[in-house]
Amino acid sequence: MSREQREALDTLFRTGPLEVGGDHLQQREVFTRMLTSRPLPDDVILSPGSLGGVPVLEIGIDGAAPKGTLLWFHGGFYVFGSARTSAALASHVARRTGMKVISVDYRLAPEHPYPAALDDALAAYRAVLDTTGDTGPAGLAVVGESAGAGLAAALLVSVREQNLPMPAAGILFSPYADLTLTGTSMTTKQAVDPSFSPEAIAVRAKDYVGAADASEPLISPMFADLCGLPPLLIQAGSNELLLDDAVRLAARVAAHDVPVTLEVTPGVPHLFQAFAAMLEEGEAALRRVGDFLTAAFTSGAPR
Repeated sequence: MSREQREALDTLFRTGPLEVGGDHLQQREVFTRMLTSRPLPDDVILSPGSLGGVPVLEIGIDGAAPKGTLLWFHGGFYVFGSARTSAALASHVARRTGMKVISVDYRLAPEHPYPAALDDALAAYRAVLDTTGDTGPAGLAVVGESAGAGLAAALLVSVREQNLPMPAAGILFSPYADLTLTGTSMTTKQAVDPSFSPEAIAVRAKDYVGAADASEPLISPMFADLCGLPPLLIQAGSNELLLDDAVRLAARVAAHDVPVTLEVTPGVPHLFQAFAAMLEEGEAALRRVGDFLTAAFTSGAPR
């Protein structure tokens, strides 16, 4: 059954309308339609707002008293996406964990290249610290998908550098953490990645990097000093070009004495967790996310 599910998901990606390396304005519309075409469950509540002058979307489950807060960063190679495009996955996590999600609508490249997204992330983080009440940062985790996971990692480095309180944990789904695109999986996984090509990712990387250097640690946290970060859960699929970003980032995090759990699920693509409704591996991965957050929020303390 699982093999049939994986093959169906692979076909869905390969025949989809998104052209990652195409005109960014056109592909933004395609990306948004793809990720918002299915209605959310009736009990999912979306509440637009602002944190630190940055637009956000609060995502919660009707009738659920939040046990903590997840500051969420959407994917889309820093060029596509919005808080709304990640609402389906975010609401799944909110439902399983009893957490409130605050999804950040950071500014997008190429109109707003680095460091705009990081500036927005840091502004939202500073503001959300004031909303966590008695739990403080021990009731807060940072979550990101793809580019949003790279942004979350860069944010945590900035939080440490600015001596701000650390959250209890971080979750990185398929992190886009090396914009120099030097991971070996960029070559070895071309045949099995149903979503992207190295050439398309290179186009989008230039959009975000702009006039900066792609190897700068806050652009590519793969090259950052990662000491002092909170416990991290990193998940990826084996059938994705960004697999090596996840594997190498986890190794560097571990080398910097940070507790880290790396989970690579065989035979599934980038951000397979978003398809938990049709893929057993996605459902299982989200259960592990819930377990990780429960443990982190139980044992976490302000740093």
